Amino acid sequence: MVRLYEYQGKGLLRRAGVKVPPGRAARSAAEATVIAREIGAPVVLKAQVFITGRAAVGGIKFAENAMAAERVAGRDFLGRTFRGQRCDVVLVERKLNVAREMYAAVVVDNDARMPLLIFSSVGGTGVEEIAANHPEALVKRYLDAARGLYGYEARELARRAGLRGRELVAVADVLVKLWRVARDAEARAAEINPLVVTDEGEVVAADCRVTADDYAVYRHPELDVQVAREFDRPPTELDLIAYNVEKDDYRGTFYFVQLAEGFAPEDRCVALHGAGGGGSMMSMDAALAEGFKVANFCDTSGNPPASKVYRAACILLAQKNVVGYFGSGSGVASQEQFHSARGLVKAFREVWLDVPCVERLGGNQEERAIRILTEYTKDLPAPVECYGKDTPARHCARRLRELVDGYDYGVRHEKPPGLPHNSSYSFRTVTGGTVSYDYARCEGCDSKVCVADCVPQILKLEDGRPALNIGAEEAARGRCTECLACEVECRARGNGGGRITLPIAGLHEYLKKTR
Repeated sequence: MVRLYEYQGKGLLRRAGVKVPPGRAARSAAEATVIAREIGAPVVLKAQVFITGRAAVGGIKFAENAMAAERVAGRDFLGRTFRGQRCDVVLVERKLNVAREMYAAVVVDNDARMPLLIFSSVGGTGVEEIAANHPEALVKRYLDAARGLYGYEARELARRAGLRGRELVAVADVLVKLWRVARDAEARAAEINPLVVTDEGEVVAADCRVTADDYAVYRHPELDVQVAREFDRPPTELDLIAYNVEKDDYRGTFYFVQLAEGFAPEDRCVALHGAGGGGSMMSMDAALAEGFKVANFCDTSGNPPASKVYRAACILLAQKNVVGYFGSGSGVASQEQFHSARGLVKAFREVWLDVPCVERLGGNQEERAIRILTEYTKDLPAPVECYGKDTPARHCARRLRELVDGYDYGVRHEKPPGLPHNSSYSFRTVTGGTVSYDYARCEGCDSKVCVADCVPQILKLEDGRPALNIGAEEAARGRCTECLACEVECRARGNGGGRITLPIAGLHEYLKKTR
């Protein structure tokens, strides 16, 4: 599920015809001043953070005029953290004169597999409290997703909750429009709390919370969701970089969440690279039990290509000041583990790994994967140890602790110059990568391992040199699975003539800022 900020949810309500207080979001104190001046009345300022009970922690404040709004926005909101969440946006709205509060929501009932409309003519901190204290004011109705909610049905619900007259008609209209918002946004939940009646008799959505279905977000660019995952905070820059790798590549899973930023080496944070949700959580527990903190959660599973594992490893190692790299998953994966091993080898060699690494690559062909990862990283500055499914995650975490404790982090390791490469032949891959061959090197190669180990078998020998056995367009559409044999195996067992470049949008710029 994907949470929307209050100002985003109110934008959906406004477009649907539900009354919301005049105002908009500000990203600077000066902008808050302009908005308050346009409103021309006392305003309320609300920190746009994904927490409940904002008022209790100072996340909602009032200002009598524009100058006060500027002071409150700059001093009390923007740049501050509320329960660990930084506030970068503040909602500035007209202060309402509230006569009474109500509650309205449309939520997806997973058990019934239907949308459920909930309305209460009495407000409160939550629907559970309302149900306990005012059961007569609370009404519910399951909705047919295709049929929806008609006006007469909404009026009957409002009547059952105790409303009468013009108030009943106005609230019923809000309920119908709230249903349309939930349906059109494919929301898991759309909640107005409180729905208020003002002293002037208007029915206004004073606060709202909309949660969208992450699997449907791609159909709704109007929601302006950056990362279609459930976060309790705004995504970090590295979260965005990782998500952009995943969102258009459906081969396997790359789930990444950054858990810590700005840590120092003495915090003993490790980059965590799991495979399988349960196995990843088990491995996280093992790392914590050995005295580490984890900089991130990461899961590459579901038979990801080597290229996705490579990109994941590069992103994990972009986290400054990690003291180690811990890879460990479920140990029962059906995917061929040598693909993951090749992805890791390519990443470790490119960044010239300088922190200890322990990998647990359990699953199909794990022996081959262990050999690849162990043998192809022997010349790296930091030790790389690899284990299979029969070695417990706790043992692997303990080995990482021992390696970290004995490693000299004060030595600077310069990456040696790479092999010269002059592209003689190249073709594109499905994720924008480029496979290229230096035929001068290929002619001196006896193994032709790039062709022999090409998993999709799309290469052939042409005059003793590797070339596509299919059309270039077909390779770019996905027949080239980016198994990385063309580079990893070629470098280790051939003559270094093959190379694949795999772009990671935004990572280079991120490293320039953080290194």
